[in-house]
Amino acid sequence: MTRAPAATPGRLSTLTPDELAAAGHRYPKWATMCQLRGLGLPVLDGILLTPGQDRDAVDAGIAALAAATGQDRVMIRSDGGTETRRYYKGGNTFQLAEAAVKAAGLLDAGRAVIVMEPTDRFTNQLSAVLRMDRDGSHGTFTIEALGPGYDVADLTRGGIPPQVTVTADIDWTSYREPWWADLRLTAYLSPETERRRRESRLARIAADILPDTGHLPGRPGPGAQPAAFAQSWLLDHGYHHLWQQHDIVTVVARRARGWLDDAYMITASRPRRTWTCLATATSDLGCRRVYWDIIDGSCKYAPRSPA
Repeated sequence: MTRAPAATPGRLSTLTPDELAAAGHRYPKWATMCQLRGLGLPVLDGILLTPGQDRDAVDAGIAALAAATGQDRVMIRSDGGTETRRYYKGGNTFQLAEAAVKAAGLLDAGRAVIVMEPTDRFTNQLSAVLRMDRDGSHGTFTIEALGPGYDVADLTRGGIPPQVTVTADIDWTSYREPWWADLRLTAYLSPETERRRRESRLARIAADILPDTGHLPGRPGPGAQPAAFAQSWLLDHGYHHLWQQHDIVTVVARRARGWLDDAYMITASRPRRTWTCLATATSDLGCRRVYWDIIDGSCKYAPRSPA
């Protein structure tokens, strides 16, 4: 008997408005990527693979996405509800065959897989987390941002403090264009703070990213200097971004009002009207700007009272 060809998952960029709206919340990252796409906000193209799909479906999906986007690599993220400390820290980019192996292993472990257009997480120009807190109708809008060489995971799970924060008092039920004086900006850019932040970034690259991509087999052993290894690896491969001079204060100030407009759209479209805390992340990849997903912070963050 001839086997039917494996069904190819639908790409995010080709889903209809009804299909985007129908994305199930069993896979929250994918569902909120669909929400962002439906709002017209920029997202990377991708496909969702779910547990139970066979290897033919995995291979077909990855090949179809790569062909449609003209790439020979893809990014792998995992999805599937509550994340534990042991969950796979995705966001890395692989050649197609290696990506298929990674995806198959995650599916076997019961996680869904989001296969996406590739990025280089060492060349980001700007990474920011936008947080929306609400108590009743009023609340706060907070931006936390990092400049070249960092990525959004440094802010969301890496414990690396932002270089710039912006806060504003907001009425989430009634849009009002803010005055510049409404935005309170604080920068944390002393030489010692920058040194510690860079060391933390380098240590995270050595601990989480390079082992996953195969550039650092295993984790550094006793007496090793993972940050020094990561620094040498970056510089040897032409990644000088962490050491660039960059006016991040001006860049964040120029984008803050646009980000607030996007935040209003996100909060207004939430199906759960009783939300108290939402967060989204955005990156300037150098060639394009993208949003990643939306987190319902009432399940992840402690409530933050309005300032």
